[in-house]
Amino acid sequence: MADPEKQILAHGAVQDDPISLDTVSETEAVVGLRARRKADLSVLPLLFLGLLVFQLDRMNLASALTDGFAKEIGINQNTVNLGNQMMFLGIVVLEIPSNLVLQRIGPRKWISCQVFLFGMVATMQIFIRNRNGFLVSRSFLGLCEAGYIPGAIYTLSTWYTQRELARRVAVFFFGMFGGNAISPLLASGILKLRGHHGLAGWQWLFLIEGVFTMTVSIVLLFLLPGSPEHPRPLLSPGIVRFTEIDRTNLRARLEADDGGKSPGTQGLRIPLSLVWTTLKHYRRWPSFISTFAVFSTWSPLTTYTPTIIMALGFTRIQANALACVGGFLALGVVFFFGWLSDRTNKRGYTVVASQACYLVILIIARSVHPHVGKWSRWGLWTSVNAFAIGYHPVHNSWVQLNCRDPRERSISIAIWVMSAITGLMVGTQYFRGGDAPFYRNGLRIMIVMVAVGMVFAIVQEGVYLWWNKRTLNKHEKEGGEKPWLYVP
Repeated sequence: MADPEKQILAHGAVQDDPISLDTVSETEAVVGLRARRKADLSVLPLLFLGLLVFQLDRMNLASALTDGFAKEIGINQNTVNLGNQMMFLGIVVLEIPSNLVLQRIGPRKWISCQVFLFGMVATMQIFIRNRNGFLVSRSFLGLCEAGYIPGAIYTLSTWYTQRELARRVAVFFFGMFGGNAISPLLASGILKLRGHHGLAGWQWLFLIEGVFTMTVSIVLLFLLPGSPEHPRPLLSPGIVRFTEIDRTNLRARLEADDGGKSPGTQGLRIPLSLVWTTLKHYRRWPSFISTFAVFSTWSPLTTYTPTIIMALGFTRIQANALACVGGFLALGVVFFFGWLSDRTNKRGYTVVASQACYLVILIIARSVHPHVGKWSRWGLWTSVNAFAIGYHPVHNSWVQLNCRDPRERSISIAIWVMSAITGLMVGTQYFRGGDAPFYRNGLRIMIVMVAVGMVFAIVQEGVYLWWNKRTLNKHEKEGGEKPWLYVP
């Protein structure tokens, strides 16, 4: 009898052998699982690694501040906030253009190039000597990072069906949140090198983590697959190799999931007219506003958590080590809400629930903080950090699931990330020098912003439900093909 895997090469068609349909269906499932596992072992961890090193280099400033970085180059907290704003502005400016480039040349070239340039700029921070150098370096970090997150998420969407995507996006964002978690932990060791070879601790921090980032870019060149159509990495056959049967199965599943449209990332042409049409798709804007409002509150936490913990009475090394705990707990929170979203398929409700948990924690932290001891205060800040981003990957998946076309999805992801980064840019000003060290006024602003974001997430859910009801009523009266509906 012929090999059943070969018989399903062309979309599961059976030819020249009376094999049962049950056997074919079972074989298709086995082949599909094998192909998906190969993507899980290659594409997903490599994109995760790229995001992790981006986050290490972007957020190691928080640990550098505990080493006297600001004092040694002659800047104050206002300048630190301004520098972070310029970094996030650089990301926003090139977000959509970067995604357009990704569509033209593919992820293997573009993503690897981005990671290398970012690592080079991050390493050059060891030469910062004054305010101007700091502002210029932060600006270039933003420009080099622009497009990585939406590009990587879109690349993932070309490997996985919609039902599989939310948990993979959650794992991908573990790179960002994991980088935020381990950055202070690594810094607690690296900063001990202060004085070796005449370098400050913060210079060793920028040097080691920047060189590591450039090394990761080389790994991506050798190992990162592009898409099911172009699975071979640029400079090697790769460790995980996709057979023709794997590629055919992946394409068939994805095309069936996307209404017969090709999900490929390379070679798509996105006209400016489509960019404009996607921008003015008003029914998705509540999601963008919600993301802007809630994600803005993460910015001050990533910059000042170690110094806040220092102000509680811990040493520099202790503060950096303790700052990582909230980040590690956040990984569990992110994965839980990603799992809940996939399990229930209630995307909007999951987003609202995760934002509500964060809001409650913020209110408790601001109310209780002045009345407890240092370990309880540390526990409050740790809890805030743990719940600060639980909604984020789920919200991204919700946006993706409500796009009809691969090109529209690519632009929508970019707009969503621009909303998030614009929020981070605004959020850099929530914690001001006059409100230090525990930022009571800053916490109040964060509570307001999370509440606003939750309201817009609820509005978004209502918009989708209203539109679906209207569309179904129209279909019942007029008939025709089954209409496309939003995922609420």
